[in-house]
Amino acid sequence: MANHNVTSVMLEVGEDTGGLAGNPTQGLIGATIGFFVGFAAVSLFGPTAKLLDQNMMMTSVQLGLLVAMPSLSGSLLRIPFGAWVDTTGGRKPFAILLGLSAVGMAGLSALLYFVGPENLTISYYPMLLLFALLCGCGIATFSVGIGQVSYWFPKKKQGWALGAYAGFGNIAPGLFSYLIPLLIGVVAITGTYMIWLAFLLLGIGYYLFGAPNAYYFQLIKKGYTRDEAREVASGEGQELFPQGGVWDGLLRAAKIWKTWPLVFLYFTTFGGFLALTAWFPTYWQEYFGKSLAVAGGLTMTYSVLASVIRVPGGILSDKIGGVTSIILSMTLTLIGALFLTLGISFGMALTGLLLMGIGMGVNNAGVFKLVPQYIEKAVGGGSGWVGGLGALGGFVIPPLMGYFVEIQGTAGYANGFAVFIGLAVVSLLMVYLLKKSA
Repeated sequence: MANHNVTSVMLEVGEDTGGLAGNPTQGLIGATIGFFVGFAAVSLFGPTAKLLDQNMMMTSVQLGLLVAMPSLSGSLLRIPFGAWVDTTGGRKPFAILLGLSAVGMAGLSALLYFVGPENLTISYYPMLLLFALLCGCGIATFSVGIGQVSYWFPKKKQGWALGAYAGFGNIAPGLFSYLIPLLIGVVAITGTYMIWLAFLLLGIGYYLFGAPNAYYFQLIKKGYTRDEAREVASGEGQELFPQGGVWDGLLRAAKIWKTWPLVFLYFTTFGGFLALTAWFPTYWQEYFGKSLAVAGGLTMTYSVLASVIRVPGGILSDKIGGVTSIILSMTLTLIGALFLTLGISFGMALTGLLLMGIGMGVNNAGVFKLVPQYIEKAVGGGSGWVGGLGALGGFVIPPLMGYFVEIQGTAGYANGFAVFIGLAVVSLLMVYLLKKSA
């Protein structure tokens, strides 16, 4: 196909776009469903940790590490797999990540079925960590889907499309934190994990059949040159195309100092979001004595609020600026963390939960408002660092909170939120530096 001129290529594509598949709406829906089922892994051990620990007798740090493990792979893999999209489109990296997640989920289901939750001992802990690591691969689909959706939509519609993708996909952890305890009450923990595996496989199937790559990548796969593919895809409405090597963008972004305050801000609130979605179920049960179902409902409230608020948070940052919206949001996060740390009453803790949900969600929107503003020469690379390393907070924070429980007992479940007081204070200092440098 390399010797074809553009006119002949256009004629060859001709009617029905030469067998090209899908449209932007299908690409958005397919990627969103794929991210939704993959992101559900973040709630994997939170609601069930107490049940798994009945005979394993894990320390609080071990328990915190277990619930955080999916966030480790789910954050670090965002960087290379997100970069991969620019060479092949999103389908291949997305499918591999979902497949690895399914392997982890199948391993957990098999372990519970053949060994039985009542027979689990601490000797199975390394195996649980491995399966949790694999399950977390589904969380890394976020950066892949961002690229896949972006290539489908014209620039004037990308804000809406990416907002819908991230907003609906982010609901998954909170929803599953609520549904898992209900299912456990009906089919026990083993049956619940098997149902979850079936749901994941259905989601993967839908993605494979319902989430095509943008036209440019389809044409490249058919053998068109880059110039030919760009010309034809432009005629079909595609506006965004790969611009050089993504790794070059990562290096350029790493050399811009403003990248790193944004990484820390996202570490605090999106990494914190992942951490609290995994931590809250245990916190409500152990500190306030709530049932598994109630703890799941409270966790869902936090998770859905922090996800949905990103949309008005983005509108707010457009109106008052990303820096100002971040200052407001981090102040709310700080106050919420103080309420949870004091933990005098359930009402006070619930207020803290709501304040942190609002603050973290608005901050997440504000950070990505600033990425193209502060890292304009390497937006893709900046997004990779911010999204990947920022999400690493979901792995780092739970063991730190678990350490408070380790040394203080039940009181540590409240005092552990002091971690977020410290993070919020440093975040406010970071955004002050950004504001002074503007």
